[in-house]
Amino acid sequence: METFEALLGAHRLAVERFVKFHVRSEADAEDILQETYLAAYLAFPRLKDGDAFRPWLISIARNKWRDWYRRQARRPDTPVEELPEVAAPEPADTAVEETLERLSDRDARMLRLFYLEQLPQKQIAQQLSIPQGTVKSRLSAARQRFAAAYAYPPKGEKTMKNLPMLLPEYHISWKDEAPFPVVWEEMMGWGIVPRLGEKLTWGMYDLPSRKLDVAYDMAVTGKARVHGLEGVIFTARVREPKPALEKEDLMNEPVACSGAKEEVWTFVGQLKDGYTRFLSAERTEDGVRTLTTFLDGEEFMANWGFGEDNRGNSIHPEARGLIHRDGDAYTAQKEGVLDVVGRCTLTLDGKSTDCIAIMDLSAYMEGVASLQFLDRSGHTLLWQRFNRDDWELDRYGKRWSELLPENERITVNGVTFVHWYDCLYLR
Repeated sequence: METFEALLGAHRLAVERFVKFHVRSEADAEDILQETYLAAYLAFPRLKDGDAFRPWLISIARNKWRDWYRRQARRPDTPVEELPEVAAPEPADTAVEETLERLSDRDARMLRLFYLEQLPQKQIAQQLSIPQGTVKSRLSAARQRFAAAYAYPPKGEKTMKNLPMLLPEYHISWKDEAPFPVVWEEMMGWGIVPRLGEKLTWGMYDLPSRKLDVAYDMAVTGKARVHGLEGVIFTARVREPKPALEKEDLMNEPVACSGAKEEVWTFVGQLKDGYTRFLSAERTEDGVRTLTTFLDGEEFMANWGFGEDNRGNSIHPEARGLIHRDGDAYTAQKEGVLDVVGRCTLTLDGKSTDCIAIMDLSAYMEGVASLQFLDRSGHTLLWQRFNRDDWELDRYGKRWSELLPENERITVNGVTFVHWYDCLYLR
């Protein structure tokens, strides 16, 4: 990898433009840049990939600018005209810093070392002179206290208003009661209902770190017709900052597949005759817009086709007895199916909700199982992905129980599946 000086020289202009766009005062901008360069120089030995230097450096500059902004906002003698003309930082980002400040020094330090400085648990143990097992237990406890302090709920019901940077602790308590009937009108994999006026925010969380890797704002924007079939247009826009994952990060594959490298994905979806389905999908790559529709065969069906001949998913899911759950063990009559597998109480971010659980066993992708938890309104609150232990073994080189040894496991017909990542949905 090139030296710090060489990489800084190649990317200095981009960072200067970023800071000076946000800060009017030349002197303040220079102070922020100097703080950025110093912090980057000290942290540079931990950067493993020189190709990630630019987004890494800009992320440091963004944090230094936000620190400066908070200092300015707290100064009673700061003239209004000297504050930035741009909007304040994202509430979720500001809330993270404020929450860390309210935690104990031990908890805050543990979370900063693991999430902000990206140190592995072994290195944290060495730095703090404690056993690695102690790091794990303290980190788990610190996460719980952070989640409890983070949500900023209004008076009354506790409800998340922004996707947290860390996945809140949650608990699933299964019931012996029969699943309740529900109308499930969401587009498969994206969670939005194809109806005018619908909006949604959702994000993907890495496990076991529980950090938010990428988030999307979605909205239905108008009507459309594809090959004579009427539907609605909905978009998925990646929230800034866009993810800059290390090359070896296991989350690269799902984040890339969800379109995070593009600014906007555009779809046309249809809700008709008791089913939801995709009619078209559009992406932009290397400046070229590519549109595929339901008439494009396997190219379209591999990603956006659900149900026989892309008929779609029924909006009236029910327990058909195709998959049976017994604790963490599932028995399936066959693969390639969706089925309601039970009823539970999902306690998420301090709020308990009566839910039904739907399992997808290789219906979307062979060797992959998912569980999604729907409330009585038919909205998905939490989605979990599990990989068969040997899924894509040739590509990843190890079984998932080796790649993610700390993660939860379930079995399907006696075969191990490993919990990979979670998605949260807010409306």
